[in-house]
Amino acid sequence: MSLNINATTMTYTLKWLESPIPLTTGTVTPTRAGTTITGSVAHPPAGTLPTAEQTRCAFVLMPGSGTAPATNSTYSTAADFNQANPPMILIGFGVAGGGIPGATIQYSGLTIIPGVLQNIGQVPQRHFDFYPFLGFANTTTDLSKLPGTYNALIYHTVPSSSYAAKATNSNETFDANGACTSTSASGCLTTGNPWTAGSNGYFNSTQAPQILPQTQLPLIGATGKSAVAHMVLGQLNGATVPVVVRTGNVNLGTPPLHTDAQVDDESGIAVLGLAKAIAAGGIDGGYAGADSNFKYTATVIKGTTGTFVNPSTQQAETGFALDYGQSTPGLLGVTTTDTSAPGFVIASGGLYAALVQGTVNGGITQSSAIAGQTPSAPYFGVGAQVSK
Repeated sequence: MSLNINATTMTYTLKWLESPIPLTTGTVTPTRAGTTITGSVAHPPAGTLPTAEQTRCAFVLMPGSGTAPATNSTYSTAADFNQANPPMILIGFGVAGGGIPGATIQYSGLTIIPGVLQNIGQVPQRHFDFYPFLGFANTTTDLSKLPGTYNALIYHTVPSSSYAAKATNSNETFDANGACTSTSASGCLTTGNPWTAGSNGYFNSTQAPQILPQTQLPLIGATGKSAVAHMVLGQLNGATVPVVVRTGNVNLGTPPLHTDAQVDDESGIAVLGLAKAIAAGGIDGGYAGADSNFKYTATVIKGTTGTFVNPSTQQAETGFALDYGQSTPGLLGVTTTDTSAPGFVIASGGLYAALVQGTVNGGITQSSAIAGQTPSAPYFGVGAQVSK
């Protein structure tokens, strides 16, 4: 997606270049892809963030609207706007993090043979206050910036599997042609076919890898991987920071048997950092962003100690220890101090990402969960450096 915020007129324009999110609750297609909305922005209330400067650099995306080309009708985010946990963009040094407008997702599934084969691909109703966002002031379409070996932290979810989620890490090497190799038995987990340049400033990889079980449709001869991964090459403080978004794909096909269906609704994000050793203290500072708990979060790192901080209350939340031993260069081990949950941190150019195989910071925001059903683990968070 592309986002432009005008801090003079206090307005924004947002365009979804790709999206797995349906335009209408109760459906799976068409999605928000290609839709542009406009609206106003506002700074969060005083006290929401730690300092006046951070408040000045934060923008709440108020409800927006625009015409959806897929339906030629008006699309609005007003119905899903939660004033208590709104979509908000936090501007850092050359990078922005936070959340973009959420949605309410639900689909009853397909009925192929009533009473026998029905509710195929059902998606339980779930509201999302916002979707985590990461954007760069500068990106490049120069593929020669990519080659090298990277550590990837990956978080995916499958709506048709009751929003099952999985997080993992991968060590991947890219060549000058955009092809990916890995020494892991599972192969590359961010990239399918070699990356090719698209028309919107990012790269595409077909046959994007899956890390979770999928809904099988058609019931015989399912097509498997039909989703595409999209990679942005962020340019940040002299570093190339690849971010990969896997956009789930759903094409229900032709009734009554839907034998031409394509269902691969696994979506997610991967942040990559160059596999280069990080010295103790090398990523010290304060970071602000959003996470898989659908919360805004701050993180303070100093040496071998990290602490998640509630940005509104300034209260310390989950703490963690950082291991700079790095059997894989650039991949820092993490252990939470409360439950000893393991994980990893990577950082590059003033951007950091954390993956924890456990519950962090009290778990998922209940306004973005299915009560009693949505797990808080694993955890994935990204943040832009806002202080040193």
